Amino acid sequence: MLKDFFSKPKKKKYATIPSDSTRKDVPEGIMSKCPSCRKIMYTKELEKNLKVCLHCHYHYPMNAFERVDSFLDEGTFKELDHDLKSVNPLNFPDYVEKLEKDIKKTHMNEAVLTGSGKINNHDIVTAIMDSTFRMGSMGSVVGEKITRAIEEADKLGVPFIIFTASGGARMQEGVLSLMQMAKTSAALQKFSHNGGLIISIMTHPTTGGVSASFASLGDFNFAEPQALIGFAGRRIIEQTIREELPEDFQTAEFLLKHGQLDAVIPREELRDKITTVLEIHQQEGELTW
Repeated sequence: MLKDFFSKPKKKKYATIPSDSTRKDVPEGIMSKCPSCRKIMYTKELEKNLKVCLHCHYHYPMNAFERVDSFLDEGTFKELDHDLKSVNPLNFPDYVEKLEKDIKKTHMNEAVLTGSGKINNHDIVTAIMDSTFRMGSMGSVVGEKITRAIEEADKLGVPFIIFTASGGARMQEGVLSLMQMAKTSAALQKFSHNGGLIISIMTHPTTGGVSASFASLGDFNFAEPQALIGFAGRRIIEQTIREELPEDFQTAEFLLKHGQLDAVIPREELRDKITTVLEIHQQEGELTW
């Protein structure tokens, strides 16, 4: 009947489950859902925005190669010590197999990428930790590569910039991992004594032995918004002191408020802000000479 034609369609009681053929029509990875605000956006738009949510400004983790592309002048990065690989000094079960799996997944040989490059034509040496490789854990090769990068910056007479992202020391290497805290700290002290500029940029997460050593030893200590930064876990601290911690405890903003950071810098402003620091340092160096 005519009235049936114009009547409103009845709502379905149950949602329709997409068929397999419908799912295949949408390419995998074309959309991304923000883990913070739960909004959905095109992945390409997210990547164009330096992997910062277009709605709530949540900073997605970046791998080391994405950091190079977003931070350094195009085509200027030259990698150092690419061939260094971890071994299994304690014969820890399945450790070598797990390393090989991460090497295939990340196209990196270790949890840190080191090299020289330029930022707005300023020469620098950088170390970029990658949380996609063994959660950025600090093993003997990670410490060795960072130490060599610091020594390279000293040799070239250029600033050293490190991006930290780590779950802490790598348990599979035991005390050899913990030794890297002292090793890298000593290299930074020598570099600083020779007049070198150290810029540390802490990203989510920077924890454990990494936060207690080279991550916190910059002339400038910066962080990305909402980055988790701390040594021990929240639950362990609360059980030890028997007090409830503030909700924003161990966030970059909490550390800034308590004087443990110099600034919290959004990713889209980072390149320009670091360039300003490098320019001021260069001018002071010219005045000293």
